[in-house]
Amino acid sequence: MGLSESSIVSEAPSGGQRVADMARHAGREPLAAALVDARDRTLHQFAAFEAALGAGLRVPCQPELNLPLWELGHIGWFADWWIARNPQLNRGAQANPHAMRHQARQAAHGIDADALYDSSAVSHDRRWQLDLPDADSTRASLAAGLDDTLERLQDATDDDNGLYFFRLALFHEDMHAEAGVYMAQALGIAAGQPLPPVRTEHVQVPTRMATVRVPATRWTLGWTGPGFAFDNELDAHPVEVATAEIDARAVTWARYLPMVDAGLADVPRYLRRTPSGWEAQRFGTWQALDLQAVACHLSANEAQAWCRWAGRRLPTEAEWEVAAHNAPGFAWGEVWEWTASPFAPFPGFKPHPYVDYSQPWFDGRPVLKGASAATHPRMRHPRYRNYFAAERNDIFAGFRSVRA
Repeated sequence: MGLSESSIVSEAPSGGQRVADMARHAGREPLAAALVDARDRTLHQFAAFEAALGAGLRVPCQPELNLPLWELGHIGWFADWWIARNPQLNRGAQANPHAMRHQARQAAHGIDADALYDSSAVSHDRRWQLDLPDADSTRASLAAGLDDTLERLQDATDDDNGLYFFRLALFHEDMHAEAGVYMAQALGIAAGQPLPPVRTEHVQVPTRMATVRVPATRWTLGWTGPGFAFDNELDAHPVEVATAEIDARAVTWARYLPMVDAGLADVPRYLRRTPSGWEAQRFGTWQALDLQAVACHLSANEAQAWCRWAGRRLPTEAEWEVAAHNAPGFAWGEVWEWTASPFAPFPGFKPHPYVDYSQPWFDGRPVLKGASAATHPRMRHPRYRNYFAAERNDIFAGFRSVRA
């Protein structure tokens, strides 16, 4: 796909939030167009994996990877399960996830799609042992599924309940497309479809260390108002935020690498030293590292280590949100950003029908805020709470810091 630092766009909160807000409030017509767009990206990405990996489409069984053929089938199954096969489609977040469903369309061909693609029931490593339908059959199933989705969308109630599962399926597919970019980077191959331009208001990215001031305030953390929200974003509640000085931009390589040069940290993933300086691997190609680019593919553990070394700290989730919404010059969207806040339920949390989206991961892993170069504009919302295990360094993640 050729994503590089030069393709990254930093967004002002107003512009980035408008794009994602429109997706979270999308009615039937724009939602239909978005679902087609997401499927187009999925299929282009899968075709690129086919070209790079060959007909077998095999990848190593590693925690950060998934079989592209399983991913493709799972994306289609997920939409079918929550839309075409969901008898409580119009109940939205109040739907019973255990409501009886009719068989999947693949049953006509002797295929038990639920036994193959249900990520809640099929463990990660077991996916390598499954007898999956071939690529052409899987593509045909996805085409039929998208037709079903769009047909049901035409008849859906045009409100937040009626459109809930269509929006959920859209964002789910966008997330898997971004995960596919991570996998392409990990495998060292160019795979995927370039993202469309982000048509938002932009802020000038600082080229030197600069900070913005977060004023002391009472901040509402969580989603408020109508539109789609993930269960972990509810329920909104006030938190007190003290005055802080936070980096205007995520930490760059020029700021991070002196700790490595001092022998106090390992060489980051996808970087190497050469006689002429640092180089970075981008989708299988080594290129000179731009030291003014935001540091990427860093784990939360590496981010915390740098903060200790520099006498700084990671921002909390609330501090990050206050700055993103209110601080002029606060540039975000280059990388997902680790925070000091654990991914935990807000007061009054109730899981939505897709119960495994949030609840199993309330284990202390950190919240990440922002977006990355691989994130579709629909997903770039400052209220969104991303979450990965602290040791993960394959994702497009970095960090910014606060004066300790």
